[in-house]
Formats: sequence, C-alpha cells, structure tokens
Amino acid sequence: MSARDSSKIPLNFDRRTPEEMESASRAMLERYQSRRTVRHFSKDPLPMDVVERCVLAAGTAPSGAHKQPWFFCIITDAKVKKQIREAAEKEEYANYNGRMSERWLKDLEPFDTNHLKPHLEDAPALIAVFRQAWQPDESEGKKQNYYVQESVGIACGMLLSALHESGIAALTHTPSPMSFLCDILGRPPHEKAYLLLPIGYPAKDCEVPDIARKSLAGISENFDSTTK
Repeated sequence: MSARDSSKIPLNFDRRTPEEMESASRAMLERYQSRRTVRHFSKDPLPMDVVERCVLAAGTAPSGAHKQPWFFCIITDAKVKKQIREAAEKEEYANYNGRMSERWLKDLEPFDTNHLKPHLEDAPALIAVFRQAWQPDESEGKKQNYYVQESVGIACGMLLSALHESGIAALTHTPSPMSFLCDILGRPPHEKAYLLLPIGYPAKDCEVPDIARKSLAGISENFDSTTK
C-alpha cells in the first residue's frame, strides 16, 4: 500500500436485497411526503440531545474537498430569539413593502405570509446555519473552501430530513439580507448567514396550505437503454 493510500479504511456498506430496498424506499417516501413546513409552533421545549444529533447528522453531508464549510448555532435563549425576530421583521417589512416584485407577492398569497414572524419567538429553538467561504489559518491567513453553496445546501437538506425523522417540525426562513444574524450571534468574518430554521412541535391547531407536489414525470426523466 502506498503512503497515499495508508489513511484509507474499508467501506462500511450493507447491500440490501431488492425486496429490502423496495420496502425501505416506500417507507422513506411515505415519511417524506408527510413533511410540511410549519409556521405555528407549540412552545413546548425540545429534547436538545435529539436536536444536537440532527445537527451531527447534517454534518455528515459531503462537501468540496471535505472542507465541511458549515456552522450551526442552536438558539433557545428567549432574549436572543426576540432580537432575531425584531431584526428579521425589519428586513421582511422592507421586502414586503418594496423589495419584492408584484409577481413574488402574488405567488406568496396562498401561504398567508407577511412581515410579522411570531414563530421566531414561539418556536422553542432556532437553528442558524452559516456558510464558511474560507477558513482562518495561522500560517497562511486564509484557506479556501470549495463548492460552499452546494455543500451547505446539501447539509441543510440532510438537517431537515434528520429533524423530520426525529419528529421535529421546521420552517426554512431566509430573511434577506441576513447579516443581522452574524451581528447578533457574534460570528467571525469568514462566516455568512445561510439559513434560519425555527424548529419545534406543531401547535395543536396548526394548519398548512393544501398543496400538491410535482409528479415523478414533472421532476425527472429516465435516460435508460430505450431512450432515443
């Protein structure tokens, strides 16, 4: 074995039978089809060890050159949540009253949203996700990260999946601009806010819009041996 290969280890992978794959994929799809964005949260606290495991699961995402260019802040402090809500509502007010196009506002009508974001305080926890464009280095000053947007996006998708699998609802919130998150949470200059996730249990009277998801034909095409 060469020096280059000396750090490698055997892959731990359990190959399933076709029957097991069929069963697992059907169960997985059924669970994921039940996932919905939630804007009305119970104030009941979450088991934080579960939340932390979900973050660790997100941290298993693939990333460019394995740089893992993400950071997650879990916020449960009521004062900090209030600060975040006030800052987010300030930006959202500007969005709904000038920044957003008429077409954008029209597309949002079925979801009954506006600049008021009480869920940022009602949810028992917020997860602020930051992307790291570079890493500080004592000798070089900066070390470049690669495919940062793609890597952090994959990690966020895995985080949403892990939360759903664990019985925790979430809302993907992207007030733009989001620099206030860096200021409030005291993040270093190499980090930029990427996503804000209020998480928790849905409120007992929670309702969600009646929406439909695209079919397989609407989101994919199979280029098999019969494709011409």
